[in-house]
This record gives sequence, C-alpha cells and structure tokens, in this order.
Amino acid sequence: MVPCKRFYNIFAKPKGCLGRLLLRGLNARHAGMGDWGIAHLDVEPPQEILDIGSGGGRHLHALLTRYPGAYGTAVDYAPLAVRMTRRFNRAYVKAGRCVSILGDVSDLTLPAGKFDLVTAFETIYFWPGLITCFEQVARVVKPGGTFLVVNEADGIASAGRFLEKRVDAMTLYKPSEVEEALRAAGFSKVTSVHHNRRPWFAAIAKK
Repeated sequence: MVPCKRFYNIFAKPKGCLGRLLLRGLNARHAGMGDWGIAHLDVEPPQEILDIGSGGGRHLHALLTRYPGAYGTAVDYAPLAVRMTRRFNRAYVKAGRCVSILGDVSDLTLPAGKFDLVTAFETIYFWPGLITCFEQVARVVKPGGTFLVVNEADGIASAGRFLEKRVDAMTLYKPSEVEEALRAAGFSKVTSVHHNRRPWFAAIAKK
C-alpha cells in the first residue's frame, strides 16, 4: 500500500500522531454539522445516550451539554478515538456522566433496550453492512427511542467522492438508502432532513 493510501485510511481508523491530529481537526471541522443535526432532535430529554463511532468525542460532549440529566456512552473501534473521547469529555467522565469504550458496531456487546438516544455522526460510511449494523443499533435502543444519523456527504453531490475513492471500505449513501436500511432493520418511523446549502443530511429513526 502506498504512503498516500495509508494516510487516507486513517480516516477509517485513526491511529498514531496523524490520527491524533485528524481527530482534533475533525472535532473542530464537524462541529457545525453536528450541531445542525442535533438541532433536529425533537425528543424527551434522554437518560441514556450512546454515540457510536465517537471519533474525537466532540459530538457526545455537545449532547451531554444539551441534556444535563443524561449519561453518555461512547463506542469506537479505534483505541485512539476511545482515549481522545475520554480526554475531550474528561469533565463529564470525572462527574460520572460519561464512559468511552472500545467496541464494534457490527457486534455491540451492550444491553438490549438500554438507550433512549443513539447517535452516529460521520461514521456509517465505514460500517460493514448497513442493515446488519442498524439491526445492532435497533437492539440496544429502548422501545420508543431514537436513532440519529448525521452525514456530511449525501452520496449525491460530488463532495466526499474524493475520499471514497481513496479510503478502503468507505461507502457514501444517499438519504433514501439510509432510510430504506433503517426500516429494514426494524425502525418504524424514519424521516430525514437535508441542509439547504450543503450536502449534509440527518436521518431520524424511531423504534
């Protein structure tokens, strides 16, 4: 694998010094997108939040700030992301409101029906089998709970194609494909919203 390819694959599973720089940069770069997605949540304040593919931890921090009565669990399959999420949320970790653990979305070793709200920001591109992974999410969401997916690239605009061609196992999905997979995984009410100027979209699924 050429050095260029190794660099781009850090997006899928950040590690090392470059991975650390990447996650710090993405925390800042994706803040607006994450807040835009979160703003579309219309839910009762959750008690248990799960953020899958937590990256640098910024989006879980925003959720715990928005919902001061909630407890947050972050899951990522990159050890570096687990550590950086703990560091970014150290105040919430110290307060007993946050835990960051190593895990794989295709085989979530978490209790069934535990979470009121599950989120996935800029991560489903790398999930191995969308319906299978969404079924794992559906298993851990409480009846009546919500799953929020927020993507920067909508699979329609040219944005994101550059990375898709260079990162192994990265797939861009159209909003309609995400909605279809969510319904196939067992979510009963699925809606999506598209940014009016950017290729951002959010899918909101109810169990």
